[in-house]
Amino acid sequence: MGSPSPYADAHQDPQGAGDARPTALQIIKDEGVEGKLAGKVIVILGGTSGIGIETARALSATGATLLLTARNLEKANKTLAGILEPGRVSLVPLDLDSFKSIRAGAQQILSTSKGQINLLINSAGVMGVPERTLTEDGIESQFSSNYLGFFLLFQLLKQALLASVTPDFSSRVVIVASSAHRAGTLPASDDYSFERTRYSPEAAYNKSKLAAVYQANMIEHEYGGQGLHATSLHPGAINTEISRNLSKEVLEAIMSNPYVLKVLKSSEQGAATTVWAAVSKEWEKKGGRYLEDCEEAERGEDDGQTFGVGWVKQTYNFKEESRLWEDSLRLVRLEGQ
Repeated sequence: MGSPSPYADAHQDPQGAGDARPTALQIIKDEGVEGKLAGKVIVILGGTSGIGIETARALSATGATLLLTARNLEKANKTLAGILEPGRVSLVPLDLDSFKSIRAGAQQILSTSKGQINLLINSAGVMGVPERTLTEDGIESQFSSNYLGFFLLFQLLKQALLASVTPDFSSRVVIVASSAHRAGTLPASDDYSFERTRYSPEAAYNKSKLAAVYQANMIEHEYGGQGLHATSLHPGAINTEISRNLSKEVLEAIMSNPYVLKVLKSSEQGAATTVWAAVSKEWEKKGGRYLEDCEEAERGEDDGQTFGVGWVKQTYNFKEESRLWEDSLRLVRLEGQ
């Protein structure tokens, strides 16, 4: 564990969305980085909805150049009308369910940023896709949107992240995962898209979020020594657009649960741990850890509970992390890199 979190007390007895727990903008102010990151480049996936918008809004206050990826530019332009700023905060078309789109988006990012990327944040994702759905590249949609698409993008941008490292400013990758990874397991190497096992929306989501945690762990293992660090995190329970695939009955059951209502965060609060991982002094020269509630998660119970607290036995597993890394390189057709 690192230093005791200054936000620990605020998280002891949550009272629902909008309570005393910190917001993303509070993190920016507490870390003293308002207007202090001018000249830095931040790439954010999923910055056009849910907690991603609040992540973008808070990080915009640092003065950094922001490149926000969007699947639908017309919709994103309307949603982000108050955040976009010509020359400093702009959109890049990119669909995580298309390798072709990811490659084109990566090229545009590198061209626009002139090869500089200091922070890469993945706040994109889907949940509860009811039926097994494959992308144009033959990848199960939740695995693609929550993990594999971003894995490919990282591979295409990693040299820029490494080249942007300076002695006083490490490059960072921040991956929004989920406590649902606590119930996740990796399948056999040839079954990431449920070719041989029955599809389950819950199993697919849990697996994809475990894979996201493993990606952060492996980035730290592979590149931490070169000044490129990565963390994964659980943002908390937030009722955002990611819930759109859940049935009305399931969503009502979740939102009527007294425990859920108590721990529920606003979108501004839900973005706080992401922003803390991105700009805090705590994570300047280290990574490879799973975070929650603006601190490094403690050891939790191996209870398989998706709403559980803390890391579990499968959160850190170098053998499985390495297998997934190699399998992923094969899936995105980058074997040997």
